[in-house]
Amino acid sequence: MASRFSHLEEELSCPVCSDIFRDPVVLKCRHSFCKACLQQFWGQKGSRECPACRRKSSLDPPVPNMSLRYTCEVFSKLRSGRAAAGSEELCSLHSEKLKHFCLEDEELICVECLTRRHRNHNFCPMEEAALECKEKLRTALAPLQEKLEAFNEVKLICDQTAEHIKSQAQHTERQIKMEFEKLQQFLKDEEATRIAALREEEEQKSQMMKEKIDKMTEAISSLSEQIRAIEQELGAEDLSFLQDPEKVSGALIDVAKHLGNLNYRVWEKMLGTVQYTHPKLSLSEDLTSARYRNEKQQVPDNPERFDQGWGCVLGSEGFSSGRHCWDVDVDERYWVLGVAKESFNRKGASH
Repeated sequence: MASRFSHLEEELSCPVCSDIFRDPVVLKCRHSFCKACLQQFWGQKGSRECPACRRKSSLDPPVPNMSLRYTCEVFSKLRSGRAAAGSEELCSLHSEKLKHFCLEDEELICVECLTRRHRNHNFCPMEEAALECKEKLRTALAPLQEKLEAFNEVKLICDQTAEHIKSQAQHTERQIKMEFEKLQQFLKDEEATRIAALREEEEQKSQMMKEKIDKMTEAISSLSEQIRAIEQELGAEDLSFLQDPEKVSGALIDVAKHLGNLNYRVWEKMLGTVQYTHPKLSLSEDLTSARYRNEKQQVPDNPERFDQGWGCVLGSEGFSSGRHCWDVDVDERYWVLGVAKESFNRKGASH
């Protein structure tokens, strides 16, 4: 049965491509070919001759062989059905067992394929080809596994770094909030102190003015009595009594003392305390003098602060020329005195 099927396949195969006819056409010499195979043959040959008998063909287009086309379609369906009904190892063309592997086309073939489509190709047993293919896959798999492991390690490092960045950002955010809370509390305390001072002065000046008003009221009452007495004595004459009121200069609130340059003094005090001053230096209330102390103060460690070596403090105003002097009180037998630039190294040992 298999040989008869193979014989039928041979009868229905194109002499040019050795495969089942696809869109067959017939020449006047009664030979049939695939339309595409015939066109390719004529193009390579340069003449319109039959590939089988070499007989010249007319210039008319080849006639489609409809009966042969129908027969090939039926045969192809029959062959596909036989291959599907049998084992997966059967050849789809010849329904024979696939025992060999074509090295040129890289496909499994049967014994019939060796004598037809693959007759001039190199081949090897199917088992040998399978072992060789598996070995190639193992060889290709090893570097892929190494690359996968490297990628997993890099991804793990990236995940850890992302977690560290998140944790670091949260910690830094808490520090920023703490520092601003300190600044806000400082401003609130400074505001309360200055308002309290203002209220105290207001009370003092108000009391002073009340006493002056009481005195002036008494004086006015006394003068009015005197004027009425004199007017009564003079009869109908009018008497104008001019009296300069007692001067009350200095009785009003010294607004300039409270508001004059307030922003600069408050912020200078705050920044001098928070940012620049060495932890062992304490500033006076008016920020005009500094005193060295043996113990370090608990102050924020800012990048602008002097924290190593001898105590330094940054002035509120800089200068680049002219004469300048300071009063310095020293004691003991050892002391150091100098003037620092704004660009002076604030971290590390001083020289």
